[in-house]
Formats: sequence, structure tokens, C-alpha cells
Amino acid sequence: MAMDILRFATAGSVDDGKSTLIGRLLYDSKAIFEDQLEAVERTSADRGEEYTNLALLTDGLRAEREQGITIDVAYRYFATPRRKFIIADTPGHIQYTRNMVTGASTADLAIILVDARKGILEQSRRHAFLATLLRVPHLVVAVNKMDLVGYEESVFQAIQDEFTAFAAKLDIGDLTFIPISALHGDNVVERSVNMPWYEGPSLLHHLEHVHIASDRNLIDVRFPVQYVIRPHKATDPELHDYRGYAGQVAGGVLKPGDEVVHLPSGLTTTITHIDGPNGPVQEAFPPMSVTLRLADDIDISRGDMIARPHNQPRVTQDLEAMVCWMTDVRKLTPRMKLLIKHTTRTARAMVKDVHYRLDINTLHRDEQADGLALNEIGRVSLRVTQPLFVDDYARNRLTGGFILIDEATNGTVGAGMIISSG
Repeated sequence: MAMDILRFATAGSVDDGKSTLIGRLLYDSKAIFEDQLEAVERTSADRGEEYTNLALLTDGLRAEREQGITIDVAYRYFATPRRKFIIADTPGHIQYTRNMVTGASTADLAIILVDARKGILEQSRRHAFLATLLRVPHLVVAVNKMDLVGYEESVFQAIQDEFTAFAAKLDIGDLTFIPISALHGDNVVERSVNMPWYEGPSLLHHLEHVHIASDRNLIDVRFPVQYVIRPHKATDPELHDYRGYAGQVAGGVLKPGDEVVHLPSGLTTTITHIDGPNGPVQEAFPPMSVTLRLADDIDISRGDMIARPHNQPRVTQDLEAMVCWMTDVRKLTPRMKLLIKHTTRTARAMVKDVHYRLDINTLHRDEQADGLALNEIGRVSLRVTQPLFVDDYARNRLTGGFILIDEATNGTVGAGMIISSG
């Protein structure tokens, strides 16, 4: 069995130790190379710093950031014997809402860093709200810099109480609080001797053991077709009539012998074989990439969807969605025309209406808003030129999410989460 991968996003304000935390995770889990470590130790010594400055491990990415990469989410990879990890390091400032949306949209878990001295800031609330808007299933509030408040339990408890009260207004499935000192390594990889009152796991232990398999939608079968495979002039007689449909399973479990329906035609057929990267497989589930072979010869092309006859996505050309606008070139306004990419299907779309802009600090809805500017989020109605096969984002993040593309530049200008459609 392949090791599963936990994708997690880290969000925090400017000085609350995010880089140090990621550096500490990489350092204490032995996930960095000797030469990287030596370079960091040398730079720290040159700067006259008392400790090896682990933030430098992450800050090496800043240089590329300063060259004007549009959405600067830095991804880092590391593994322990139990699990592989992909970290999306997203900047915390309000002007980087789009970065947090990008980093958290595929995350299984989000770590929100809180400085023990400062407590819950407006930014902490905003990050928690964005994590719930993006349906990140697991949330960890890491209360950092506990060393600077004498490792006091009461400080941690007060932050936990305040955040829990705020979180009650949001739809958070799994919320965990861990007191840490990223600088000294307390409760990051190893349990801390300085906080005997804390009985929970270290951060890494929690990341290694948090249960993510059940977060995937294994009920609604959704298979967006990415590519039709017809080998040309097959020399192998067995491949002569081969026709396979390749894609990534976006929901449910597929097995040979299952009855399925093709959209948009509505025709039903049966799966005869499922081919994985290393040969036939007996079942496929998210996020596996496979090729399906079907009993009947149906005209299927990229952007079509395979589902279950009695469990189908909505087929619609009208979308209601929460959209995060990601460009400062122009605002999202009614009657604007854009391209929409939803699973493997790309179509043209027109903005019908902007219902409200959401103030993500107060959660107030501004219904007078005439559009959305960079980093703003609001509820929008779209009309699409061809039918899309959609679910609500709350039910399936893959079939419920989309991106908006500027036709002229081909740049991504928005990300959307489908609420319900007409």
C-alpha cells in the first residue's frame, strides 16, 4: 500500500514564526540535506545569531517571490516513515487572501499560527474563516512562542477558549489546539518537558496520525474524462480495439462490473476494466488516476463525466458561487465575460450578478457592492455557454470548485466554490 500524502497549509501573520515552524519540522524530522543545514548554520553565525535560524530554510524561497511570481505559494515536501507531506506556505497579509485560497483549496489540514503574547488577532479569525470557506477538513491552532510567556497554561487556555467561542460561528469539523515553541522545538516534533500540563500529541505526531481517508467523498461516483486513449496502428492485436477513458477519480469508488452513466448523453453502460499506472486494478477511488474501459462504444470526449445512474451531479449552465477575485488588472463586474474551467471542461461564462461582497474580517455582507476587486470574496451568479456537471463545493471540492480565466491573457483571475445553482 502506498503511503498516503497529507497536504497542509500554514497561515499566520508576519512575525508569528511560520518560517521557523516549517524549518523546525524539516530540521527535527531530518527532512533537510546536510548542505542546506550547513548553509543555514553558517548564515546564522555570520549574522551573530545565538541559535541556528531555522526560518532561513523557508526564507530561501523569498528570493523567487521577489521576482514577482503572481501567486506566491511556496510548496515544500518532506516525509516520515509514517506519511508523506506537502506544505503550502501561504503569506498571512490581508493582501494575500488569494494566496491562502490557492494554498488551502487542496489542503487536508490547515495550521493557523497564533503568537501566545498577542492572542487571537483579526488575521487569525480571517484565516479560520477562509479555511472553513474552503472546506479544509482539519484545523490546528498552533499557539507559538510559549517560551516567551513562561510556558504558562493559563495563557494557552485563554487563547483556546477565545478561539473556540469564535469557531462556534463557523462550520469547523475538527479543531485541535497545540502549544508550541518553534524556536526551541517544544511540541513540534517531540513532546515538551516544559509544558507537563499539556497532555496532547506533538504537532508532527498529530500530522502523522490525523485520519484523512474519510475526508474524501467515497459516496458520489464522479469521473471527469481527461483524455480518450486510442492507440494508433496497434501492433498488438489485443490493443487493436482498445478504447480507454483516462482521468482522476473525483468521487466515489469504481469497480469493474459497475453500471455507470455517461454525461451529457445520459447513456448507461458497464465498466469492463480499470487500468492503473502499473496494470489492472480492482477498484479506483479519489485521488487515483486511472483509465476506464467500458462495455459499449459511446461517443465520449474530454470534459464529459462518468457517474452512477441513480447518483448524478447537477447538469446546469447557471452557477451560484462564492468567488475569490485574484487580479488587480480589473474588477469582477456584472456582464463581464470570462473562461471557466471546471474539472476537465472549459467553457465561456458571463457574470450575471454580484449579490454581495463579504468582509472577511467581520463576515458582514455588503449588498451594495458593484463588483469584486483583488483579494475580495463575494457571491456571484454566472451563466455558462455549455452545461457543467457540478456538485455543491461542500459535498465535493473537486466537482464543486472552478477557476476563472481571462480570455485575452489566459491568466487565472478567480477561484470559485459552487453553492447551489438555478
